[in-house]
Amino acid sequence: MFTKKDKIPSDAEKPRDIRPGRGRPRGATQQGVETRRRLYEAALQLIEIHGYEATTLRDVAKSAGVSVGLLYKYFPSKRAVVLSLYDTLSAEYAGRGAQMDSGKWRDRFLFALQASLDVLRPHRKTLLSLIPVLVGDPDEGLFASGTAFSRIRVQKVFQNAVLGASDAPPTNVGEALGRLLYMLHLTVILLWLLDKSPRQRATIAFVALLRKTLISFSVALRLAAIRSIVCSAGNVFQEAILTDDYPRK
Repeated sequence: MFTKKDKIPSDAEKPRDIRPGRGRPRGATQQGVETRRRLYEAALQLIEIHGYEATTLRDVAKSAGVSVGLLYKYFPSKRAVVLSLYDTLSAEYAGRGAQMDSGKWRDRFLFALQASLDVLRPHRKTLLSLIPVLVGDPDEGLFASGTAFSRIRVQKVFQNAVLGASDAPPTNVGEALGRLLYMLHLTVILLWLLDKSPRQRATIAFVALLRKTLISFSVALRLAAIRSIVCSAGNVFQEAILTDDYPRK
């Protein structure tokens, strides 16, 4: 996790790498909150410019104008920065998802999808630099066990988009469909991150096509055979990728 330029702190110096909470930590001073914010923003800026692997904690401390020892107090590893990013973005997204209007599940899904893009847009360059981590890292990626807290927050929005809709299917179908829509939204986000067209025009066109497709699919979902396929596909994704997000039966 640390590069050669980083000094690994001793067990006594290194705080426990726990998931950060929202708001000011208990007992934190205003100065401490400001220092943490400055370090966090410096780390994200360096990752955006140089990439995740090339960014060192020593560079972050230097950019923020603090000692490496003080940096370890707030972010004992680059992993802690990534987890903090997940925490911040997923919490903001969950808040926006709570503002979802009533209506059909396909419209609620499109709202949830657009809300996700809106939350991520200011961080697009940073997330683009983090793609190797997001997709491939077994400890810090989107599907790592340690990042389940973020996935669960986001998945709940998509589950609610279906189960709380005016045309919600039976619960077992709705839960499976929610998982599939969550995976579909990740596909759209990956396309959006990699999209080289002006102002991600290709992604906008894809979402428009998706909107038309969902109209037909919502009709097809009334058929027992289609519902069975949705349940099977949702179970496959749960077993293959989302195992840490659901209680074992």
